Formats: sequence, C-alpha cells, structure tokens
Amino acid sequence: MTFTVAIDGPAAAGKGTLSKAVARHFGFAHLDTGLLYRAVGAKVIAGADPVSAAMALDPVDLEDDSLRTPQVAQAASKIAVDPKVRAALEDFQRSFARRSGGAVLDGRDIGTVICPDADVKLFVTASPERRAERRFKELQERGLETSLDQVLADVKARDARDGGRVTAPMVAADDAVLIDTSDLTAAEAIAVAVKAVSAARKPDAP
Repeated sequence: MTFTVAIDGPAAAGKGTLSKAVARHFGFAHLDTGLLYRAVGAKVIAGADPVSAAMALDPVDLEDDSLRTPQVAQAASKIAVDPKVRAALEDFQRSFARRSGGAVLDGRDIGTVICPDADVKLFVTASPERRAERRFKELQERGLETSLDQVLADVKARDARDGGRVTAPMVAADDAVLIDTSDLTAAEAIAVAVKAVSAARKPDAP
C-alpha cells in the first residue's frame, strides 16, 4: 500500500513537528527533505561543488547533527535555488514517496513539484514573528549565540529566497489544506493534520 502525505511550508512553521507526528500516528515513513539540502549545503561550506555534492549524497549524510546550525540552513537555502541541485535530489525524494506502507515528506515544494499527485497535501505556515520566536528559542536551547532580531531577519530573507526562486518556489498547492500555527499549540496543530489525513484515507484502511 502506498499513501503519500506532502507537507510544505516556511521555516519554523511547525511542519517538521506535524510531519513526525502524522508519520508516527499512521505508521508511515518520514523524510525531512530539508535535510537533503542541508547536507548538500554543509558539503558546500566544506568546499564541495553543489551539484556534485547533491549527486553523491548518501543517506548517512543526513545523520550529521551539525546540519541544524543557522549557517548550514542559510547555505541550504542558497543552493536550493540551483535547478541542477534540485534535479539531482528529486529522484531520491520521489522514490521515498512511493515506498510501501505510506510516506510523509515535508519541505518547500513537495505538493507542487515532487509529489503533485500526493494523497494529502498540507501547507503549514505562521507569521514571520512567531516563527522567529520559535527558532530563536530553539537556538538558545542548543547554546547557539544569536539575537531575535537576527533570527527574524534570517527568517524573512529565507522566505524571500524560497518564495521568489524561479525553480520550484515555495507556494501552497491549490488543493492543499492550510494550517496556520501562529496561535495553535503543537497538539492542536497535530490534531488538525491527523484529521485531514484521516479524511483522505479509505474507510477500510487501518
């Protein structure tokens, strides 16, 4: 049985939390596609060519804890505008989406480019200020030095790059369910996501 859930949205909107929760609830596999670009970005920071790094990407590269730093996030956003990098990573994502047992993929262009025929599409968003607060708190908890103003500037800059790129811009699919998490708790947002996925599944599905 294949069942694909596509979850898109900007940074720190909560799509990672929702994706993991949905995958756990239904027993689906989960792929944070942003890690693919972060892994390539990390290699570029180390001196690699972006396209070559994307073509040679190995699943083990996604397990590096350093992929969660702001520097790698910015590098990922910059290389993500390269059509050749995106093309090199598309097959990896589409193959994952077709795996037996169901799959949840979250990113920026899953419902519009990678899996336009996904069984369920969600677009998770929140105000830039709310997202910056969440990311700032997350970075503080990890002991990383920054300021809320800087994080907000980074969030807005990334939104502009992700939404303004020519290839696969971040945009909600026409048939996506919009979930604004600005004023929702994690539990409330997860409940909305689970309800949307449940509604799209066949009545006899487990």
